[in-house]
Amino acid sequence: METVRTASLVAATVTTGLVGGLFYAYACSVMRALRGVDDRTFIEVMQRVNVAILNGWFLLGYLGALLFTGLAAALHLPGGERDVLPPVLAALVLYLAAMGVTARVSIPLNNALEAAGDPARIADPGEVRGNFEAAWNRWNTVRAVLCCLALGCLCWALLLRGAAG
Repeated sequence: METVRTASLVAATVTTGLVGGLFYAYACSVMRALRGVDDRTFIEVMQRVNVAILNGWFLLGYLGALLFTGLAAALHLPGGERDVLPPVLAALVLYLAAMGVTARVSIPLNNALEAAGDPARIADPGEVRGNFEAAWNRWNTVRAVLCCLALGCLCWALLLRGAAG
């Protein structure tokens, strides 16, 4: 049982780190690189990214972070390691908040960008970009911060688990 507890906590930490790193990478590189492109190119690239990201590797990290963190919390409920539970639960709440931002803000913005259609045929690509870019960047930064805070909590839980063992 101890090995399963540790493995679930490590898996939660790794997958949360992967997702937080993805959001961080967008905030500090991808979106900065796209600042300098014209509106049609921006729309086309983001439409392509929004399709390409829906793959098994992304879903493994994105859903895995939730499932492994939930599993780690459930496995630490019983037993004598209750000091590990608070940071794991905090990580779970923070990650759920990041998922909430994705569901309520990021996905609707992505869907609106897709609904705009072929960038070559959009009458006012500046307006489409304007309705997307600033809001998406702001909320992506929120997701990155939430995931990084969750990652910190999981690292703390690992340290506590190691100190208890």
